[in-house]
Amino acid sequence: MRRRSLLALPLLAAPAIARAQDNWPNRPITLIGGFPNSSGVGIYQRRLAEPLSQALGVNIVVDNRTGAGGNIGSDYVAKARPDGYTFYFGTAGTHAINAALYSNLPFDVVRDFTPIAHLGDVPNMLLVSPEHRPQYTDCQALMAAARANPGGLNFSSTGNGASTHLAGAVFLQRSGLDILHVPYRGQPGAALALLSGDVDVFFNQSGPGIAMVRGGQARALGVFTRERLPSLPDVPTASEACGIPDLVISTWYGLFGPANLPEPIVRRMSEEVTKILQEPEFQAWLVENQGITPPTVFTPAEFAEVQRRDIEYWAEVVRVSGARLD
Repeated sequence: MRRRSLLALPLLAAPAIARAQDNWPNRPITLIGGFPNSSGVGIYQRRLAEPLSQALGVNIVVDNRTGAGGNIGSDYVAKARPDGYTFYFGTAGTHAINAALYSNLPFDVVRDFTPIAHLGDVPNMLLVSPEHRPQYTDCQALMAAARANPGGLNFSSTGNGASTHLAGAVFLQRSGLDILHVPYRGQPGAALALLSGDVDVFFNQSGPGIAMVRGGQARALGVFTRERLPSLPDVPTASEACGIPDLVISTWYGLFGPANLPEPIVRRMSEEVTKILQEPEFQAWLVENQGITPPTVFTPAEFAEVQRRDIEYWAEVVRVSGARLD
């Protein structure tokens, strides 16, 4: 009798699980991020949370668990219950680059997550300080100075193995230049190093980079895109400015849930996010304020394929850069 009761438990639980999915969501949802509020991730998280909260009818709580290149936040979500109340605002860094960069991750970037929505492509920018490095009026001037003094110039990044570091690594590989890498812990330190004159160059992401350029704090020598950014039409592409063909260095943002997230929840969340991303006002904010190219893939399966390809691509970039973290 006891044995039959125990065997019946999964059958009894199934209707309860189905009802929970049918009623989803009925309480606040937490959107985890792995980077500070001042980062491009933090800015986008907060901007997305408001319309998503309205669409789902519950509060979206933004919770940034920073550190270890986003791995602290990733690990939290990887171990969360797949009940539809914990999601992760991921990046190509957290869910592609880190797979090659860290040898002992406590989670698997594919197996332990459910891809939900691609949130846009994020280009990098080549920035200098007009106050402290006025001689670098364009990319050719910077490259000439680097050639004349190998190892004498330096660039800041938001951390070892971060996309801002690897953007610099790709640029150096393609240009043949020798510029010293100086890693900082996040956006504020890397940006301050440029603004204070401690470093010569910052390969920043477009969102915070555009704000620095518009505020007159930085000069953009080039954007690592195929076409000029609509938000900065006077800034040439890096290929134009530096004379290096196909110098395109871009990452992405994406929404993930824990592994085994029920399909109805995945579908609903993906549909609601896609609606928001296709609204003209939201797209204008992405393009004009953040320099982000809106996504062209919309299903979870398409996003999973983007992630798969980028894991392979960034593994090779990490190998060439020599970056490695444990």
